[in-house]
Amino acid sequence: MGDRVFVTGGTGFVGANLVRLLLQEGYTVRALVRAGSDRHNLQGLDVELVEGDLNSPQLTTALAGCRYCFHTAAHYSLWQRDRAQLHQSNVLGTRNLLQSAQNAGIERTVYTSSVAAIGTPGTGQPVDETFQQAPEDLIGAYKQSKYWGEQEAKAAVQRDQDVVIVSPSTPVGAWDIKPTPTGDIIVRFLERRMPAYVNTGLNLIDVKDVAWGHLLALRKGNTGERYILGHQNLSLKEILDRLAQITGLPAPQTTVPLWLPLGVAWIQERLLAPVGFQPSVPMDGVKMSAKVMYYDASKAVTELGLPQSPIDAALRDAVQWFQARAHHRP
Repeated sequence: MGDRVFVTGGTGFVGANLVRLLLQEGYTVRALVRAGSDRHNLQGLDVELVEGDLNSPQLTTALAGCRYCFHTAAHYSLWQRDRAQLHQSNVLGTRNLLQSAQNAGIERTVYTSSVAAIGTPGTGQPVDETFQQAPEDLIGAYKQSKYWGEQEAKAAVQRDQDVVIVSPSTPVGAWDIKPTPTGDIIVRFLERRMPAYVNTGLNLIDVKDVAWGHLLALRKGNTGERYILGHQNLSLKEILDRLAQITGLPAPQTTVPLWLPLGVAWIQERLLAPVGFQPSVPMDGVKMSAKVMYYDASKAVTELGLPQSPIDAALRDAVQWFQARAHHRP
């Protein structure tokens, strides 16, 4: 208690919830923020802000004096044009951060990976930490970058660095500032811009439980192990029905065949984007929706004591947060 911790990605969804938990638990927080970044999620908090980015050669200096590090920062994009930036931030940036943490004498780093790096067998069956889809079969540059970022964490462990890997599934709750794809679904639902849905499924978890999963990994996790931070597997239809119960708004009843959004995405991203049109539907996002993404978080529950708060409460938190801020997609 009172230890100084270094947090990357503190302005983001998971990071903002983690920072609040760390402060609540008595830690002193130093957060890495990019110049010109949106810092609303940290506004009013007793946090030391250090400007820089993951590829900065000055990261060792920024980390000096901290005991632990939480590396939650990542570039998120499903656009194929962002492949180079995803590699730069999520792979090379992770390498630099971990090396800097070792140079600065950080005792333990918790690295935030994702179930995106694990993949899915495509059968609809939940998988645990022992499953690994071949990296070349992971859909899209984002998932592949998270896989290779995780390999950087494992390589650091091989160099005798104390790193624990956590892999959140689909967090839901407050402070989803961008928002995430799942937050975007909630926003679309609230704004009555979701007349239909695709047949897919996700593993949801309260984002506050994800924050606790990070802290529990610091306190109890085994070096080099990865822990899926997840809770309940739900079809998109079940999620929309729960949103309907929470809000009183009607849930969409019509399904969309996959070929329709995939065709729209292909036209927008391949034909119109090169001539200046701003596409609205990424092909990789549509391809991902074809796979049911169910996971088993038993390991984190058993070994770490990961909380399993009711998903309806997390959805209600998200709805209230978006409504309070009249959040709209860019």
